Amino acid sequence: MKPASAPGARRVQNLLGPGFAVVEFAAGTRTSAEAAAAIGCEVAQIAKSLVFRTASGQAVLVVASGVNRVDEKKVGALLGERIERADADFVRSATGYPIGGVAPVGLAGALAVFLDEDLRRYDTLWAAAGTPNAVFQLTADKLAQITRGRFADIAKR
Repeated sequence: MKPASAPGARRVQNLLGPGFAVVEFAAGTRTSAEAAAAIGCEVAQIAKSLVFRTASGQAVLVVASGVNRVDEKKVGALLGERIERADADFVRSATGYPIGGVAPVGLAGALAVFLDEDLRRYDTLWAAAGTPNAVFQLTADKLAQITRGRFADIAKR
């Protein structure tokens, strides 16, 4: 790992400030398993950012534990409308980031944000930082603070 050098990762570092360290890997880490292996943490500690589109066309950010699948019906119930996985163009338009690198900060627009309650089980989490090979470390409380998201049971069981 090395300090952030890609423009997207440097942008996230500037947004987060000096209390965080955005780091990059030599190769992309597009999956939670790849990121966990590169970091040396449990897959569950990866706070993966997933973007969904509501039936009315709004973007929703769900930050889930790397081991969990998101239950779209649960998230839809929280919103009061159906959701579906967003395509790459919608993700970039709604967030300003590519799939695999969606940071939970500096989003292009105002999104509803839901946080997987299972993330609270870990003292340390790792989130994407603007590119598929950049991450930063934080706590669940800090994640809630920077995203203004709410914790909920969103995992498919």
